[in-house]
Amino acid sequence: MDLLDRQIAHALRIDGRAPFSRIAAVLGVSDQTVARRYRALRQAGTVRVVGALSADRLGLTTWVIRLQCAPGSSAAIAKALAKRDDTSWVRIASGGTEVLCSILTPDDDRDALLLERLPATKPITAISAYCVVHTFTGNQDGWQPVATALDAEQVAALAGAAPQAAPRAAPRAADRSADSRSAFPDPAESPDSPDPADRILAAELARDGRTPFTDLAAATGLDESSVRRRLAALLADGRLYFDLDVDDRALGYGFSTLLWLAVEPARLSAVGAALAGFPEVAFAGATTGPTDVLASVVTPSGGAFYRFLTERVGPLSGVREIQSAPVLRTLKRAGSTV
Repeated sequence: MDLLDRQIAHALRIDGRAPFSRIAAVLGVSDQTVARRYRALRQAGTVRVVGALSADRLGLTTWVIRLQCAPGSSAAIAKALAKRDDTSWVRIASGGTEVLCSILTPDDDRDALLLERLPATKPITAISAYCVVHTFTGNQDGWQPVATALDAEQVAALAGAAPQAAPRAAPRAADRSADSRSAFPDPAESPDSPDPADRILAAELARDGRTPFTDLAAATGLDESSVRRRLAALLADGRLYFDLDVDDRALGYGFSTLLWLAVEPARLSAVGAALAGFPEVAFAGATTGPTDVLASVVTPSGGAFYRFLTERVGPLSGVREIQSAPVLRTLKRAGSTV
């Protein structure tokens, strides 16, 4: 990615659905140039805007599943997991004998997931499941190295026009006429349970966060103005957010590793906050299981990872043990196969 590609990516991280004309005006190039560059980046799988439902707002739980596989079977298992709708990312690690995936699931579906569906995917020799109970960085935060190409004035120009998530007061039922109600219920009426139309809208945006309103209207069966209002409401309510999926290799980060840290309970928050401040950390969360923190780390090389481990993670107070697994291949990222 050259400077202009990185600037476009930074702009889309600020506002994933910003019109190309607005981005072009901030960058001082033509609309056609921005559109052409983004299409090329998306077709190459380098940059992609995706919409996602907020797990916290909707009462969903994120699980990281670690599968030990028989030699020679990991690729087939990973491909099978990547095809599932409930997996958000799938990776092969640890010399090719380990498959890891992230699954977002309702609490009432947890037992079936762990006890019935996954064990049927063979040959698997061992399964470990980690429930993510707190996220320090990742998901809605975005990966820090993406946000380095624009200056403060450019960021302010784009951020000022971006939709802002803010708490909304629930309107009283008596204040709304039947004619004013859309086919979507108001998010404030059912903050923890998305209706089917919400899911249709989210599914379309998960495939492409920049899907035109005309196409979203066709998918949901609503008129375009209703879809616009609903999307604005979901964003303001915090039930939906836009993420920028970037192939870290395009930014020069070719060495990806997963870290499991055993941390003293009293230092868990401090260690998590420290990890969140490191640009090499794409995700960090507190989990259940034999370790306490899971982190996804990206560095330019193995040598850079060694320095990160010894100079940044090693000195953190409260870290008792570190396990690492280099990622050999990523089959699914941000909900889509790669």
